[in-house]
Amino acid sequence: QVQLVESGGGLVQPGESLRLSCAVSGGTFRTLALAWFRQSPGKDREFVVAIAKNGGNVYYKESMKARFIASRDNARNMVDLQMNSLKPEDTAVYYCAAGQSIAEVSEEYNYWGQGTQVTVSS
Repeated sequence: QVQLVESGGGLVQPGESLRLSCAVSGGTFRTLALAWFRQSPGKDREFVVAIAKNGGNVYYKESMKARFIASRDNARNMVDLQMNSLKPEDTAVYYCAAGQSIAEVSEEYNYWGQGTQVTVSS
C-alpha cells in the first residue's frame, strides 16, 4: 500500500515562500506519477502540478507556473513543491497524490496524503 505524508505547511505573509515535501513509501516510487492538489474551504479540489515518473516532464496549472516549482527525487522517494511569491488566495490544504499516469483530475490518482495546511495572511 502506497503511503504519502506531506510536510512543510504553515503560516506565511504575502510575498513569502514555502516549500512543501511529500514522503512516499510502500510502493515502487519510480513507477508512480505524482501530483499536488489543493483545496480551499468551500471549493473543489484544484490541480496544481503533476510530475511524470521519470521526473523529466512537469505539468503545471497555467496560473501557477510562474510561482511554483515541483520536483521529485527518485533516490529519496520524495516530491517537493516550492511556492514563491505567495498570495492570500493560495491559502488551502495542499495534498500530495500518486497514481499510474499523469492527469489533472483527482480521480486518476489512487493514493493521497493527509494534506498540509498553507495559510497566507498578513
